Amino acid sequence: MFMGEYLHTVDGKGRLIMPAKFREALGEQFIATKGLDHCLFVYPQEEWKILEEKLRALPFTQPDVRAFVRFFFSGASECEVDKQGRILLPANLRSYAQITKDVVLVGVSTRVEIWSQELWAEYSSRAEEAYAQAAESLVELGI
Repeated sequence: MFMGEYLHTVDGKGRLIMPAKFREALGEQFIATKGLDHCLFVYPQEEWKILEEKLRALPFTQPDVRAFVRFFFSGASECEVDKQGRILLPANLRSYAQITKDVVLVGVSTRVEIWSQELWAEYSSRAEEAYAQAAESLVELGI
């Protein structure tokens, strides 16, 4: 399980140090792709396979399903950790997530999210305001 928040920087070549706790759970190879809210989603291979099966089972005749699956898979890239604990974030993913230098890595249960520090600050500010309301909704759902 992934949890926690870590601040890091991306170097000029697009490399990012992956926190040791995340590296252990991600394994040697994992998948990074375009996430929601202009962040990147990073999945261990096992979680990626589960998600891939679920997406494959969706009805491809529906335009919104096709659009989501295309967008999600078109941005997917297999990543490896080098000997210094860094991963190379492809330019298209850095561009999508508006990542230039400072990033926040967030553990979200089965995945890691990579955010530009600026977008994370904006999102966190909005989410903090809605946190109590979201908790109330979850209670209503029995969680």
